[in-house]
Amino acid sequence: MVIPPRIAAVGVLLAVAACSPTLDWRQVRSDESGVVAMFPCKPQRYARQVPLASTTVDLRLASCTAKETTYAIAYASVEQPGQVSAAVEDLRRAAAANIGAPAVTGTAWSVRGMTPNPLAEKVVMDGHDAKGQAVREQAVFFVKGLRVYQATMVGPVLDAEAADTFFSGLKLTS
Repeated sequence: MVIPPRIAAVGVLLAVAACSPTLDWRQVRSDESGVVAMFPCKPQRYARQVPLASTTVDLRLASCTAKETTYAIAYASVEQPGQVSAAVEDLRRAAAANIGAPAVTGTAWSVRGMTPNPLAEKVVMDGHDAKGQAVREQAVFFVKGLRVYQATMVGPVLDAEAADTFFSGLKLTS
């Protein structure tokens, strides 16, 4: 049986489309933050002042949304070593409050090059978005010197493979 070229071409296009990745992963580097991350979409960058560790700091954020899931990395610097753990705790509380989730205990997390900190953890929380829809959030918190970091995924359903790619792709460069 001979397949007409037009039908064969459509079949090839469908096969290629089926094999193409659903997320367009790219490495994003920020020399200012000292972190390299894998994002499934092109992140936008934002900055705002927030209260952390009993002071106001500049919080920098890179985030994007793909397949109903928001991926973000935030970081801020504190002035004193004694403020680091309080800043991480504040980030965790804010992450839980953003989705109305209770505080949870996480599992130890490490990013190569980070400063050891007992609050460096990965947490999973369930809550609701601003529209009242159920969401799940996975977040990791880590430290490098006086800088605190939070990497987060939030969405109605979090893909385990995407989470692994996002979180395992975190690297500190300086």
